[in-house]
Amino acid sequence: METPENETFRDSIGTVTEEGKRAWVFPKKPSGKFYKYRKWVSYGLLAFLLLSPFIKVNGNQFLMFNVLERRFNIFGFPFWPQDFHLFVISMIIGVIFITLFTVAFGRIFCGWICPQTIFMEMVFRRIEYWIEGDRGKQIRLSKQPWNAEKIRKKGLKLIIFLIISFIISNVFLAYLIGSDTLIRYITDGPLDHVSTLISLTIFTAVFYFVFAWFREQVCIIACPYGRLQGVLLDTKSVVVAYDHKRGEAEKGRKKFRKNEDRQALGHGDCIDCFQCVNVCPTGIDIRNGTQLECVNCTACIDECDHIMESINLPKGLIKYTSEDNIEKKTPFKLTARIKGYIVVLSILIGLLTGMLFLRNDVEANVLRLPGQLYEHKENNIISNVFTYKLVNKTTKDIENVSFKLMSHKGGLKLVATHDSFVVPSQGIAEGTLFIEINNSALSGDRNKVKIGVYTDDKLIETTTANFLGPRSYK
Repeated sequence: METPENETFRDSIGTVTEEGKRAWVFPKKPSGKFYKYRKWVSYGLLAFLLLSPFIKVNGNQFLMFNVLERRFNIFGFPFWPQDFHLFVISMIIGVIFITLFTVAFGRIFCGWICPQTIFMEMVFRRIEYWIEGDRGKQIRLSKQPWNAEKIRKKGLKLIIFLIISFIISNVFLAYLIGSDTLIRYITDGPLDHVSTLISLTIFTAVFYFVFAWFREQVCIIACPYGRLQGVLLDTKSVVVAYDHKRGEAEKGRKKFRKNEDRQALGHGDCIDCFQCVNVCPTGIDIRNGTQLECVNCTACIDECDHIMESINLPKGLIKYTSEDNIEKKTPFKLTARIKGYIVVLSILIGLLTGMLFLRNDVEANVLRLPGQLYEHKENNIISNVFTYKLVNKTTKDIENVSFKLMSHKGGLKLVATHDSFVVPSQGIAEGTLFIEINNSALSGDRNKVKIGVYTDDKLIETTTANFLGPRSYK
């Protein structure tokens, strides 16, 4: 079955030619109301992304994702390996939150919040405009031979891109290993930490490759979220859309002519100026409808509004709207699917909040030493040996820590240490202990004992362990 002529754009992505080669995109420099809003949002998020690893909350790094040690800080809350379930719930909440906004407002995350778009459009692209000029000048520079002007401009751009990529790599590394560790590595000297230097070089090369060459292909080819929007969007989703009813009318588009009554001739308001195509950072024609390449950046809205204003036609030919609103004038409303996502999101946020409030600053684990049975002592005393591990999730040392047996009358003795000890800040204390209980207080061969963790006689955590005793025969 042959594809209709007006649907052939769906046969391939906009950045690939008919021969299968890369079609380089030279977008026009955007301007307008939405672009101004995007700049303020982007600069705020850039400051957030660059400063977050170096901000401390109660001694904890504001954001850290130390995958190697499985330690994560989210908004100053530390998550240890023992808190991995909380981290997973946080990530699920983030995914559902983005999904909810996609169902309701399309790929708005990509155009306004995604770090790839922010760095590409608000940092690297703006430097490119500053060095090489706007769309026309960039195209001419690309076509001209390698003379002194081209070498100077391309070389300057390459150097600046490398410097910025290096800075981004350092910030990225601060998220992974912690800002304090990164600063210590820098002050020690790169040769003292060769493995980190190699990682930093690889990150710099990757970021340079992405922003200098791969660019919009990340959003079109590599990012799985772009593919998901085809599943999540429906005709009720508010997206950046072309009002084809108004733009095409009965006889379609027509070039602008002064003092011409377009409505009487049956032509729509679209004057086929191609400015919405020229300004698009992914090289698509928004007039073809919703496409996977569209990142909802609103550049086409600003450009079209400027054209409409210059020819005295109403703005909003391209706007934030839904297909149902264009076709049926149906206003946006919460659908059953959106309400379902809101309910699930609310439940998960409530669950996470409750878990955070119930979480202790100290995590205690007491386990019976593997391969060891009980020991029968004088006066009918049964002894078991255990290992303990205490995790301090705070940024302060916990001093005078001791254990007490809470569930049974008996004794508890620490091995190779005093009755109390210190758990270092954001550290771990480990050791061995004996629990001794009179056989008459035991019920069978397996008993659950409750152990309290105290600091200065204040209970800070409780844990349980299995205590082995002689098997009773009745």
